[in-house]
Amino acid sequence: MREFARLYAELDDTTSTTRKLEALQAYFAAAAPDNAAWAVYFLAGGKPRQAVPVKLLRQYATEYAGLDSWLFDECYHAVGDLAETIALVLPAPRARSDAGLAEWIEQRIAPLRGAAPDTIRAALFEYWDQLETRERYLLVKLIGGGFRVGVSRLLVTRALAALSGIDAKVIAQRLMGWTDGRARPSGAAFLALTGAPQQDEPAQQGGHPYPFFLAHPLAGDPAALGPVAQWQVEWKYDGMRAQLVARAGQVWLWSRGEELITDRYPELAALRLPDGTVIDGEILIWREEAAAPAPFADLQKRIGRKAVSAKLLAEFPAVLVAYDVLECGGADVRHLPQRERRSLLEQLVRDTASPALRISPLVAADSWDELAALRAQSRERGVEGMMLKAADARYGVGRTRDVGTWWKWKIDPYSVDAVLVYAQAGHGRRASLYTDYTFAVWGHDAQGGRQLVPFAKAYSGLTDVEIAAVDQAIRRTTIERFGPVRSVQPTMVFEIGFEGIARSPRHKSGIAVRFPRILRQRTDKTVDDADTLATLQAMLGPAP
Repeated sequence: MREFARLYAELDDTTSTTRKLEALQAYFAAAAPDNAAWAVYFLAGGKPRQAVPVKLLRQYATEYAGLDSWLFDECYHAVGDLAETIALVLPAPRARSDAGLAEWIEQRIAPLRGAAPDTIRAALFEYWDQLETRERYLLVKLIGGGFRVGVSRLLVTRALAALSGIDAKVIAQRLMGWTDGRARPSGAAFLALTGAPQQDEPAQQGGHPYPFFLAHPLAGDPAALGPVAQWQVEWKYDGMRAQLVARAGQVWLWSRGEELITDRYPELAALRLPDGTVIDGEILIWREEAAAPAPFADLQKRIGRKAVSAKLLAEFPAVLVAYDVLECGGADVRHLPQRERRSLLEQLVRDTASPALRISPLVAADSWDELAALRAQSRERGVEGMMLKAADARYGVGRTRDVGTWWKWKIDPYSVDAVLVYAQAGHGRRASLYTDYTFAVWGHDAQGGRQLVPFAKAYSGLTDVEIAAVDQAIRRTTIERFGPVRSVQPTMVFEIGFEGIARSPRHKSGIAVRFPRILRQRTDKTVDDADTLATLQAMLGPAP
């Protein structure tokens, strides 16, 4: 635990990729295999299940520290992060624990899940008395299910590849499925992950998917890519990326986040595919009679449902829009050129003959200008733009260009000018700065008067210098405080971009936007110049 806490702190204290890579390699070189296995799980994106409710963590930390509740709350409001607050207010430990990360996870944290409050209280008091500040901070993150760290899965892959001397692509393949919540990391699994490749080692086995090939955003003129005939062009759908795996008489469906979601989409699990088939595609809600897929908001009604009723299946039928085949007849075909894999995919979809499996249509055009004109129709078609795939590209691992390239040629996001009305402190290095903002546009109150109506929260898009300036403005214009949230005098206007918009009765504005982010601060505009709720409603189109 001590070593992983040190690594966690080192990763959190720097933005340097080189320093993070060095810290990862040093940790994995020294860690016992069972501890390293759990470290890989968390650092590669695995989420700890909450073992203790936040309410109990706050209650017992306040009691252990001998503080009044109001004083703990004041500390929390100043720090902005519960785990950090608890780690700072607890008295110095009277003992030391040499237990490793695996022992802490498996024998100490896991048994707390569902335990009686008195059992949890006694255990937390014992644990806190054995750990120093940064170890306590990590412990609360793991117990509360709030663990996150600024390191990418790719960086973990690079560190393991450098340590083991194995090609990073092989490590990436072996990591697929590693962070699925039903998997249990082990020392044996870590040794297999970093062990020398066997001569007959398959790229994937069992129900595991392949690493996903990712596209680069295209910002410039596509004509710079060369003749349009050298590219396979498809629509970019707004759904959920997934791989459908058929092996040994079974079917598995994996999200790009490596979550096994087969049970949530029974219509896709029921597809009759030949053994040894893996399809890469996009899950969408697409009604049989419709010319275009339904908005992402409809897919959201299925994403979180583990139990799917017949009514839900009928109202929101899922399809897999297939745009690549990675395994065919039990053979890994990722090395084949894009055009050859496309031919295999077309035959596979024809043979399957199911409305739940559609092939991503090709967009034909004789010039980039013709494609640009078609791309301008993206919103009417219910898509985000186009995908450009080199016709001779192989299927790569991650966002790479060494085997050919995929580009995503997206349309510009929706955008409105909105007013900052609420702010909340960030986390980690930004815990002392107000970085999470709520934005509003002009609407009307019950009497018809003009009022600002909140519609979106955003925290990304500003530089550190801009954040510092906005933070100072928030502190100068605060009206009220609601716990960690500040209500501010409306003085600042920002251009807010977002990818999608839908009606939502759960929001006061009646609108929900997807992937909101700050594009820029509009210092050239006053609050009165901000956009209106009517502007957002016009983006929705006619009511169904």
